[in-house]
Amino acid sequence: MEYRILIVGSGAREHAIARSINKTQIDHQLFCIASNKNPGIINICDELILGDIENVDFIVKNAIQKKCNLAIIGPENPLSKGVVNRLKENNIPSIGPTKDLAQIETSKSFARDLMKEYNIDGLPIYQSFTSMNGVKECLANHGENYVLKYDGLAGGKGVKVSGEHIFNHEEALDYCQGIISSNGKFVIEEKFIGEEFSLMSFSDGKTLKHMPVIQDHKRAYEGDEGPNTGGMGTYSDKDHSLPFLNKEDVNKAKETNEKIVRALYKKFGERYIGVLYGGFMVTEDGVKVIEYNARFGDPEAMNVLTLLETDLLTIFKSMVSGDLDSADVKFRNQATVCKYAVPIGYPTNPAKGSSVDVSMIADDEVISYGSVNTQNDKIILAGSRALCITELGDTIAEAELVVEEKISKVKGSLFHRTDIGKIELINKKIERMNKIR
Repeated sequence: MEYRILIVGSGAREHAIARSINKTQIDHQLFCIASNKNPGIINICDELILGDIENVDFIVKNAIQKKCNLAIIGPENPLSKGVVNRLKENNIPSIGPTKDLAQIETSKSFARDLMKEYNIDGLPIYQSFTSMNGVKECLANHGENYVLKYDGLAGGKGVKVSGEHIFNHEEALDYCQGIISSNGKFVIEEKFIGEEFSLMSFSDGKTLKHMPVIQDHKRAYEGDEGPNTGGMGTYSDKDHSLPFLNKEDVNKAKETNEKIVRALYKKFGERYIGVLYGGFMVTEDGVKVIEYNARFGDPEAMNVLTLLETDLLTIFKSMVSGDLDSADVKFRNQATVCKYAVPIGYPTNPAKGSSVDVSMIADDEVISYGSVNTQNDKIILAGSRALCITELGDTIAEAELVVEEKISKVKGSLFHRTDIGKIELINKKIERMNKIR
């Protein structure tokens, strides 16, 4: 049987997915619905179809026309619009949950309420709001330790943390009022103190196969300073954990992901087929849940897919058919580091339209292209994270050195964080956790 695969999305995550699938020995053709002419995806796919990646009708029409028998949904917005439901109606199985199940990412209040309903550990004290009634009182109860979360999709930029993005209750009330004025809703919850980590799991709705644990760096500037971004870089260790975690922390995260999938099945009677991404924080009171995503993270996908030894398409096949338990999912026992090169001014006022030169990097397999276009054989900045470089090593420090050497050779109106994966930054995190515990 030939697999005719449709990938929805055209960022670095989708480039990494396409590259990983293309290693398979299974007969296949790859199609991609893209918002930009990603040079990496163009080189891999049989056809790149430019269009609106959030337009469900457009996606389904092309999936039918291309006679696709598997769809892989990269970003969250198409999931929130029910693209998987529509594909399912047309007998096209998808890697990605249906609209109801995707609420684990698309609604902060739904995710918290689900955890509460099914008694899942790691839940903060929280309250959801659709008006300003009770907001002042809620903030007063939290004092100076609170987090404001827009209850919807905001590209990783809808969360405001006290003491980091918001510095008094007046600013907090202004932010909340802005959401209400635009007919939105939000959640106020307690602020956790600790270190963040991410655990992604393949799911067929019954069985989960867990990926290596990763730490993402959301802040734009060195030393974890500056505004939140979609993610400036990530790293993982050779034991598939992180230097500041212990086995109990990782096992707790695995157990929590498993409980979420079971809870979603109980609530909706539907299997969660796709990648479940748990964002956690290890605190003095144990492992807490920050958020959930309903797809591969970006840049986390680059780390895990670089480590993956098992054929990705084989894993996807077993997820769709419901026999993931029989799949032998293996990852290399090596460390990874991934760093993003982003336009000057990102994330608030990013440069766009100028060219990027990667000719000094001999091995283009380490590059995953993001928000760039191909124009007259040139790579052009499209306004968001441009490209990332991922490398393996026997240690995090070894992988970081290679990534730093290569990403420094990328020329253009770009910058990157040099500190991600460096021993100094990791040691600070270890020291911080030692004090907290």
